[in-house]
Amino acid sequence: MEIADKILHAVRAGVEELYGQSVGEGVLQLQATRPEFEGQLTLVVFPLLRISRKKPEDTAREIGEYLVGKVPEVVAGYNAINGFLNLSIATSQWISLLQEIRQDPTYGFVPVTEESPLVMIEYSSPNTNKPLHLGHVRNNLLGWALANVMQANGNRVVKTNIVNDRGIHICKSMLAWLKYGNGETPETSGKKGDHLIGDYYVAFDKHYRQEVSQLVEQGMDEETAKQEAPLIKEAHEMLVKWENNDPEVRDLWRRMNEWVYAGFDQTYKALGVGFDKIYYESETYLEGKEKVEEGLAKGLFYRRDDNSVWADLTKEGLDEKLLLRSDGTSVYMTQDIGTAKLRFQDYPIDKMIYVVGNEQNYHFQVLSILLDKLGFKWGKDLVHFSYGMVELPNGKMKSREGTVVDADDLIATMIADARQMSADKVNKLENITEEEAQEIARIVGMGALKYFILKVDARKNMLFNPEESIDFNGNTGPFIQYTYARIRSILRKAGDVDLAALDTDTELSDKEIGLIQHLHGFRDTVRQAGNDYNPSCIANYCYELVKEYNQFYHDFSVLREPDEKKRRFRIALSAAVGQVVRNGMGLLGIEVPERM
Repeated sequence: MEIADKILHAVRAGVEELYGQSVGEGVLQLQATRPEFEGQLTLVVFPLLRISRKKPEDTAREIGEYLVGKVPEVVAGYNAINGFLNLSIATSQWISLLQEIRQDPTYGFVPVTEESPLVMIEYSSPNTNKPLHLGHVRNNLLGWALANVMQANGNRVVKTNIVNDRGIHICKSMLAWLKYGNGETPETSGKKGDHLIGDYYVAFDKHYRQEVSQLVEQGMDEETAKQEAPLIKEAHEMLVKWENNDPEVRDLWRRMNEWVYAGFDQTYKALGVGFDKIYYESETYLEGKEKVEEGLAKGLFYRRDDNSVWADLTKEGLDEKLLLRSDGTSVYMTQDIGTAKLRFQDYPIDKMIYVVGNEQNYHFQVLSILLDKLGFKWGKDLVHFSYGMVELPNGKMKSREGTVVDADDLIATMIADARQMSADKVNKLENITEEEAQEIARIVGMGALKYFILKVDARKNMLFNPEESIDFNGNTGPFIQYTYARIRSILRKAGDVDLAALDTDTELSDKEIGLIQHLHGFRDTVRQAGNDYNPSCIANYCYELVKEYNQFYHDFSVLREPDEKKRRFRIALSAAVGQVVRNGMGLLGIEVPERM
């Protein structure tokens, strides 16, 4: 039984014995004692005054006396301040709690069974005409962390990706490669496939703008020029051929997409993320059109005179939403409906979470209503995990101004910076090989990147500063990783110490008790992260825990403590902190090094 449960059980018995009345559910309030007062847990007495019919101080004192007398193995002392009863918990309870935490490798996690709810999480959603950038990095890291958090809360989780592999933007890259590529491939160029295709997307835009400028100089207005430029007309013709399954266009499309997928896979691997199932818009858009036609037949949607299909959502307080263009082609909403249909066929989904930026808030508000109308049981309650944009110290990322941060470049830079920043520390390690030093740099660099992004509440826009993220001090990934490595060093030096049975009468300091309380709070933090869809509270919990541990390590000896009972306790406490840090950072997809 939990310490809090033991106390509440005793308080109920005490109130009945002292005042002759039972306590109703939800009346008793137990909270952490404020730092300026003695004790660890505080009972709020005010709700009990109508039962005791006494002053707050008298009621608190009488209950305190009862607890010390009846359950001294739980409550060692008390002090009453007005209507607050501050309780000092017996040392044996804290040591037992520490052992419970330390001996459970998955402390704080809820087991997953075959009957657990099935949660599907969609993230990444790249386009096959360009490589992943910093915005995608935040999306992927949030999606992966959220999937881990949901699983830690007892859910079965399916991680999915929807790849935008069709449309005019894809044809632009294809056309540019045909015109300017001279048969270039990733092998001949030495470039990753996604970078190669991205270069041709940029090349298309460059030549297209030149054509538009020439037409404007010849007297055409700019909007007309954008539509009449030969390149954009050719790209549209290619899209029509793709829609009509033209063999040559489809063959080129498949070949270039394979280059991109190979490039994406390298980036995903470097980020440490992956998927259980990947869907492709080229396979879902026709399913969406079919579902829209079905909704049209049922009177859920309507067709306008120009043959376009719409959903009237004015009764829901929204506007009218286009679902099929007049030429019968689909829009993004149609594709999302088709993807939902396929997913529901593949998996018995209980909850669907979309990890997509906040510029799509309205889109998902509409999608939820449409899926519900179409009969998807999870449609009404779908979750749009809406996150803010990533900005740089010099402003927002803009591809045409060359300020987009490429994901692969960012990863390489973070690892290189970590190697440089940690060179002195790593070089001091005994018997360190070059390969091991590089692996530490990778773990630290990626930890810095992931933590800096994930410690921020996802709903907020964030400023990404690589120099701040790699710092070994403050609220950063390397600071937490370095503390973990320090703990692992302590445990190695401690050798083979029997921690199975700690002495329950070991004298503990307030700092040590505070650390155990903090460790105990990991379970509630995991619950909160799942309930709020907020991985950042895991990140900030880990930071507060290691900050508290470092203060303890500064104030108390561990291996040099002469009292054997205290020394064994502090080794066990260190081991428990390391275990929880590893598990917490693991939820964020962050590795922690054994040495650093």
